Amino acid sequence: MKKALFEDDECFSNENGFVVFTAAYLLNRGYCCGNGCRHCPFDYKNVLDDNKRRQLIKNQTISKTKEGETKA
Repeated sequence: MKKALFEDDECFSNENGFVVFTAAYLLNRGYCCGNGCRHCPFDYKNVLDDNKRRQLIKNQTISKTKEGETKA
């Protein structure tokens, strides 16, 4: 029997079929890979393109704000 690459709580597939890692998985990994992961808990510090980094941070802030509105 093959072992799964990731546990159920480490990632999921989004509506486009892409694998999305959870913030818990990324935090446990311990570093920013620089790929612009959707739930990066390290403020995208290794994303080399400053414009892309700023946009990712902006999008993350908007997403967190919308999640807060949904829960309220």
